[in-house]
Amino acid sequence: MAETTVTTADDVREAVVEAALGRLGLDARTRLLAGQDMWSLPAMPEIGLASLVMSDGPVGVRGVRWTADDPSVALPSPTALAATWNPALARRAGRLLAQEARRKGVHVLLAPTVNLHRSPLGGRHFEAYSEDPYLTGAIGTGYVQGVQDGGVGTTVKHFVGNDAETDRFTVDNRIAPRPLRELYLAPFEAIVTHAHPWGIMTAYNQVNGTTMTEHRYLVNEVLRGEWGFDGCNVSDWMAARSTRGAADGGLDVAMPGPHTVYGETLAAAVRAGEVDGSAVDTAVRNVLRLAARVGALDGAPPVVTEPPAAVDGDALARELARRGFVLVRNEGRALPLAAGTTVALSGAAARDARVLGGGSAQVFPDHVVSPLDGLAAALPDGALSYAVGADPSDELAPAGQGFTLRAVCRDAAGNVIGEGSLPNGQVQWIGDDLPAGVTHDKLASVEVTGTFTPRESGEHAFGTRGLGAYSLTVGGRTLFAGVQAMGPETDPFEAFFGSPVERGKVALTAGETVEVSLLHTLDKEFAAPLPAVMFSFVHLGPRRDPDELIAEAVAAARAADTAVVVVATTERVESEGFDRRDLALPGRQDDLVRAVAAANPNTVVVVNAGSPVEMPWREDVAAILLTWFPGQEGGAALADVLTGAEEPGGRLPTTWPAALADAPVTDVTPTGGELTYTEGLFIGYRAWDKAGAVPAYPFGHGLGYTTWTYDSLVATPESATVRLTNTGGRAGREVVQLYLAPTEDGPERPARWLAGFASVEAAAGETVEVTVELSRRAFEIWDEARNAWTTVRGTYELLAAHSLTDARLSATLER
Repeated sequence: MAETTVTTADDVREAVVEAALGRLGLDARTRLLAGQDMWSLPAMPEIGLASLVMSDGPVGVRGVRWTADDPSVALPSPTALAATWNPALARRAGRLLAQEARRKGVHVLLAPTVNLHRSPLGGRHFEAYSEDPYLTGAIGTGYVQGVQDGGVGTTVKHFVGNDAETDRFTVDNRIAPRPLRELYLAPFEAIVTHAHPWGIMTAYNQVNGTTMTEHRYLVNEVLRGEWGFDGCNVSDWMAARSTRGAADGGLDVAMPGPHTVYGETLAAAVRAGEVDGSAVDTAVRNVLRLAARVGALDGAPPVVTEPPAAVDGDALARELARRGFVLVRNEGRALPLAAGTTVALSGAAARDARVLGGGSAQVFPDHVVSPLDGLAAALPDGALSYAVGADPSDELAPAGQGFTLRAVCRDAAGNVIGEGSLPNGQVQWIGDDLPAGVTHDKLASVEVTGTFTPRESGEHAFGTRGLGAYSLTVGGRTLFAGVQAMGPETDPFEAFFGSPVERGKVALTAGETVEVSLLHTLDKEFAAPLPAVMFSFVHLGPRRDPDELIAEAVAAARAADTAVVVVATTERVESEGFDRRDLALPGRQDDLVRAVAAANPNTVVVVNAGSPVEMPWREDVAAILLTWFPGQEGGAALADVLTGAEEPGGRLPTTWPAALADAPVTDVTPTGGELTYTEGLFIGYRAWDKAGAVPAYPFGHGLGYTTWTYDSLVATPESATVRLTNTGGRAGREVVQLYLAPTEDGPERPARWLAGFASVEAAAGETVEVTVELSRRAFEIWDEARNAWTTVRGTYELLAAHSLTDARLSATLER
C-alpha cells in the first residue's frame, strides 16, 4: 500500500509559489515588485497570477477609485476603536472591512496604523490607536485578525517611528534602543506574534540614521528574523528612494508605479552586480505568498475559502461609535436625559457632522447621520431646537450641503471624454483614479458643474483651491477667470493641501436653486509629485455676526431643560500631511460653551474631535462626552447614548491634558533634520506619573450609567482573576484594567504600566468574574547591554483598576 503524504495548505501554497517563481525570468520578477499604477501590482497570466489590488483604510475601504459613485461604509476613527478597549469588537470591524474590500475587488487593505500617540500634536493622532503599546497591540491584533478572517491582507503601518507629520519624508527620528523596543516596536511585535499579518508598510522617515525602506536591521533582522514575519513588505507611497538600498534593506514592493526604484531599474542593477539576485527572489516569494493567501495565484488554496457571515455595516458602525464614546464628566447625573426633556442643540458640527479625519483615511459614505439628524429622530416632536451658535471655521470649504455636482472631463479640443458624480466640490484623482474613458494624456480640463440650493439667505462666498486656470460662474455671473500660479517658494503639494482662495460673493435666497460651474484647465507644465488632478470648488455661507449667533444659542438654551453643544475640530486642524500647532478649539466655540453653560446649568458638551483638545470650560458644564470622529452613524449613536437607550462604553486610550503646556511631549519639529526622542521611555501616562502631574482626564478614564464594586482579586504572575458587582440600577459594561507597579529599586522603569484588561457586562445587581492573562513580557525590559529581553525579578504590586488613577484592588506578586 502506497504511503499517504499529509500536506498542509501552507505547504501547498509554498510549493505553488516556488513553481511560479521558477517560471519567471529576471525582468518579470523585478516588474512584479513595482506597482503597475497607483494601487496595484501587475498580473502575470503565464503563472496564473492576478493583479494584486491595494486600497487605503483604516476606517473604510476606498477601492481603486476615490469616488462617490462607489460609496464605502465609514467606521469611527481608530482613536474611537481603541476607546472601546475591546479587541473582539475590533475583529468584527475588520471583518466588515474585509467584506467591503471583497465587494470592491481589493486584496490588501493599507491599514491599520499602530504608531503611538507620542504627542497630542501629531497630525494623524486620530488615525492611530493609543499612547500605550499594549493597548495598541491588542486592538491592532483584533483588527488584523478580522480583516484576514475575510481573506483580505493587511499592511500594518507605518513601520516604525512615523509618530508625527512634520518633515515626515525625511526626518531622522533618533530613538534609543529601550524605548524603540518597549514602546514603538512593541505593537508591531504583538501583532506579528498574535495575528500573523500578511503585510507590513515601511514608513517614510529614518530611524537612527537609516530610512525605513532601507533599514536592514529593523526589517531583516528584527521583523523577519527575531519575530518570524513571513509577509510582504510594502513601501509607503513614494517612500522608496534607492534601488540597492531598498533591495538590501528587505523592501519587497515599491509603490506606486510604474516609475519606481524597482522594475527595470532593479533588473539592471542585478545584471550590473549591484544587487544580489537572491534578494529579488526573496522579495518575489513574499509577493507570491501574499497572492496565494488572498486567492490571487492559481493552484494555491486561499487561506479563506468561505468568508465570515455578512455584516450589517450601518448597524456595526453605530455600535462601534457608541461603544467608543467616552463620558469624561457627568455631574448631577445630567446624562442620560430624563424622559420628556427639552433639548437646545447648538454648534455647526451638530448640523454638518465631521465624521472622518483628513487625508488618506477619508472615504465617501452613502449617508451620514449628523447629531441633529439623530436627535431629531429620537426625541418627540417639539422637544428639540437648533441654533448654529458658532462655526469652527470661517474658511471656505469644498462645496457640500445643498450642492448637486458632476465633473465633466474634456480634451484639448473641448470634446467630452468622461464624467462622474462628486459628493462635494473636491476633485482628487490620483494615478489612474479617473472617470471611465479618461486618461492623463487626453485630459485638458475638468468642469465641476451642477446646482446649488442654499439653506440660508444672504451673501455666499465662492472660490477655488489648487493650481492652474479657472473660470468660476454662479447663477450666470462670472466671479473669476484667471490663473492660480505656483510661487517660487510654494511647496509642490500646494495643489493638494493649499489654502482656499475666495473669488467673489453672490447674494442668494434660501431655497432658490442656482446653476454653478467651475472650469479648471490643467497646467501641463506643473510637475506634480504623482500623476494627479486635485483641486476644489469651495464655498462659505453667509457670514453672520459671531456674537449674534452665540446670543441665539443662549436664548434657546435658556428656554430648554438641557443644552447640548457640539464642538469640533476641522480638516485644517486634524489631517494627514501636517502636525497641529495647538490644542485649542477653532473659532468662537469656547465662547459658545461658556455662554450656554452660564445660561443653563444642565449643559452637555459633545466633543467631535479625533484627538485631545483643550476644554477651559470643563468644570463649568454638567457633562462632557467625547465622540471622536464617529463615522457615518455617529448622530444615531449619539442619540442612543444621550437618551439612555445605550450606555457610553468607552475609556480613554490616551491622556487628555488640560492645556498643551502640560503635555509631556510637544516637540514634533526636527532640528537639522533630526528629531530626538529625548523623553525616552516616558510618553503618555508614563510621563505624567514621572512628573507627578495631573491631567484633565487620565488614561483609561470613562464613566458609564451604572456603578461597580470590585469584590476580590486573585493573582499569580501568569494571570489575575477579578470579581466585581454591578451595584447600579441598570445593566452596564466595565473595563477591568490591570497595572503592574514595581515595589523595589531596579532599572529605570515607569511607575506603573498596563499589563492586561478585559470587558465585562452585567445586569443590575449581578456579580461577574473575569480572568486576564499576564504575559511574560509585562515583567521584562530591553537590556541594551545584552541586546535582549530580560526579566526583572522582584516584587510587584498588581492593581485592578477602573482607570489609571482609580485603582480598586491590589495584590502582591513575586516574579
